[in-house]
Amino acid sequence: MKETSSKGLVRLRLYVAGNAPNSVHAIANAKALFIERGASGYVLEIVDLMVHPSRALTDGIIVTPTLLRLSPLPVRRVIGTLSDTEAVLSALGSK
Repeated sequence: MKETSSKGLVRLRLYVAGNAPNSVHAIANAKALFIERGASGYVLEIVDLMVHPSRALTDGIIVTPTLLRLSPLPVRRVIGTLSDTEAVLSALGSK
């Protein structure tokens, strides 16, 4: 995992749609990737669009699951279940 600077954390937001199979897989994969591995310097927020549909407008989300890296800039986006760890880390610039 990429180390963060002393100025801040890597902020991630995962948009899901309730208990849809792809959403359940994306949550499990994100937790395994960023939490269960003990990765420090990461903050993961999970937003269920079935509960908070207006949140999708803020980040221009049109499909779920979508993972955003909000900081550091630039914002990066990964769509899908996050099952390919190497591709996710590469897309987020964490590799």
